[in-house]
Order: sequence, then C-alpha cells, then structure tokens
Amino acid sequence: MNNMVDLKPVSGIGYYLLTSESVTEGHPDKLCDIISDSLLDAYLKEDSNSRVAVETVASKNMLFLSGEVTSKASPDIEKTVRDVLLEIGYDSKEKGLDGKNCTILTNITSQSPDIARGVAGTDGVTGAGDQGMMYGFACNETKEYMPVTISLAHKLTKRLAQVRKEGILPWLYPDGKAQVTGLFDDQDRLIGFSNIVLSAQHSCKVELETLRRELRREVIDKVIPKELILPDTVIYINPTGRFVEGGPMADTGLTGRKIIVDTYGGIARHGGGAFSGKDPTKVDRSAAYMARYVALNLVAAGFCRKCELNLAYAIGVSDPVSIKIDTFGTEDIPRDILEKVVKEIFDFSVDGIIKKLSLTSVSYKKIAAYGHFGRPDLDLPWERTDKAEQLRKEAASLVADQVIGRLAAGTIK
Repeated sequence: MNNMVDLKPVSGIGYYLLTSESVTEGHPDKLCDIISDSLLDAYLKEDSNSRVAVETVASKNMLFLSGEVTSKASPDIEKTVRDVLLEIGYDSKEKGLDGKNCTILTNITSQSPDIARGVAGTDGVTGAGDQGMMYGFACNETKEYMPVTISLAHKLTKRLAQVRKEGILPWLYPDGKAQVTGLFDDQDRLIGFSNIVLSAQHSCKVELETLRRELRREVIDKVIPKELILPDTVIYINPTGRFVEGGPMADTGLTGRKIIVDTYGGIARHGGGAFSGKDPTKVDRSAAYMARYVALNLVAAGFCRKCELNLAYAIGVSDPVSIKIDTFGTEDIPRDILEKVVKEIFDFSVDGIIKKLSLTSVSYKKIAAYGHFGRPDLDLPWERTDKAEQLRKEAASLVADQVIGRLAAGTIK
C-alpha cells in the first residue's frame, strides 16, 4: 500500500508535508502532567505565593511524586492524585491503573534556599526562577491562531476522550494518540491531509473491524472536514491492530515529556523547558505564555500572518535578557516598528507577566491536556486578543512620527 499522497506536479507550485501529534488525557506522560498540575492548583488555591516544582512518574500500578515545594498550604496529596486517576478513567488494572488501590509514593521537599533567594529578588521584585529561553507562536491558519495540524490533532484526541466518557464507544480505554500530516503548497496553503493516524486503547472484547469502523465514523469523520480528505489520503486506525494493554501498565509516564504536544506541534521552536507542575515564577512556563500572548496579538492586529517571539531570562533577574521577533517575511509593517510597539506595550518582567495573565488563579489542570494554547473552550488570559487595537494605534503613531521626521529632514518629498 502506498503510504504517501501522490503529489502530482503542477507547474510553478511546490508541496511540503507537516505533521503534528496529540495524546489523550489517559496517555501515561499526559496523565503525569495532569497530576503535577492538579497538585500545583491545590497549593496555589490555599497559598497564591506557593513555590512549586512537582514531577510525577507512573509505572505499572504505582505513582511516585517528587519535587520541591515551599508553601503555607497543605493539600491532601493522595486524595488529589486518586481523584485525578478516577476522573480520567483509570479505575482498574485492566485499563492500565487502579486509581483506588494503586501505590502512591511521595518525596517532596522544600525549595532550595539558593533558588528561593533569587526568586525573592530585591525590593519586592520577583526574579526569574531559572535561566532559559522561551518561544511563543501564532499564525492565521485557524480561528484560534494555531497551526492547523496541531489544532486538528487535539480535536481528534478530545473527541476520542469524549466518545469514551459519554459511552458512545464504551469499549474504549483511557490511553490514546492522534497524528495529522498536512499537505501544503509553497504559499503555505493547506491542500488536504496526506495521512491521519488514530490509536486508541480498547477492551479485548471488541473486534478490530468494529473498532476501526466506529472510530472512523465517530471520531475522524466528526473532526476532519470532508473536503480535506484527499483521494489518496491514508488513514491508519490502530495500525498495530491490538491496543489492549495501555496506560502506565504498558509504558512508564513522566511529567514534561510531551512539550511539543503542549505547544505548537513542532511547527514552531521550543526552548526545551516543560510547563506542568511549575508555579508561574518559573519562566519556562510563564514567559512561554507571555510570548504566545504577544505573538497572538501581533497576528490578530494584522501586522503579520505568522509570528514567533523569543524571550530569554537569567535566574534571579526579573526582566528578559533578550527579546526577538520573527515574522518569517510575512510582516506588513516595518520590523523596527514591530519591535518598538512590543517593548512599549508589554511588560515582560516576571511580576508583570504573572499579574497581566492572572497566573496565580488559573486552573492549570484544565490546560494540562489538549494543548496550553489555542483553547477556545477555556477563557485563558494569554489567548485574548485584547491588545490588538492598542498595537494598531501605537504602530500608526510611530509610522506617522517616522514620516514627519523624514519630511523634516528632507529625506522624502
């Protein structure tokens, strides 16, 4: 079987493929992300100044929680973890984990005093919790300003969870994945899909033919627009055939191993730092959200069709050590104007980010699966385009000032 779309050449037009993947909330790594973020929520709910860095490992019928926490809060860790497991659907070993009876081990200590000193900063100014670089991205491919491949991959896995939880396909179990490969022309326009992959954990009682037919009908056909399914599109549904053993029983899960799923599906760069389990003084998380917010508003303002913003921080220092904007040649206003309006309008200090994006009151558990960005189902502060109009006005003013200055200098007539 030919596994690639037949690219029939058209004069003057080239083609390329881009692939993104998503995983369900029951995937072992994503399960660990959700647990870590649920614990973060529990600490922040009781103490908004909590300093949290919690990692989760899930293997067989055991979970191990480790990390550093300094907080006045004292949440019930075991209850929080078991509630998450049962909510996702891990209620028996048969499904990959027994949330009621699994072993939960913890080794959570306090934050290093050396790190705490840097975060506390001076004169009440919060310093970055670590060094590093972060990226934010936005494009006009979808109404949520996300790459179309990651957007649809997330919709597939969300639908997979929905049909399981609502009993539409009662033989499904929590673990699952999706992958979408888009076919684009040399103008970055989506033509259709080269291939779609859907893998879903299931009961041993369902026949493979039934599983493939129903997943196509209830998941893929409900999510992927018909006009984007090409005559040569290849659709893989459980390509290995059997996927009964799944979850932590089949693969060890770990917090922070799905960072590309969490962001832009490989379409944009990533600084390397994971998000889940980290309080907002960790710029791995907060600055990445801010970078997305800025890139989103620049695209929404109509300044460019695609934008990537890069920030970098030094531990203990509040403001970024560098800011870089890349519009990939799609900008409609001068780059120097873009950079000026961004630096004038947005506050990139750690305290400024936390305040602007309300990062001590966000429910991190809700964003731990199905993407931290491009979430129309949630009113996330960094997904708002509330700065677009201000950006347009400020840019217009700067352009006018440039023209007046050049006229006065006699460089234009």
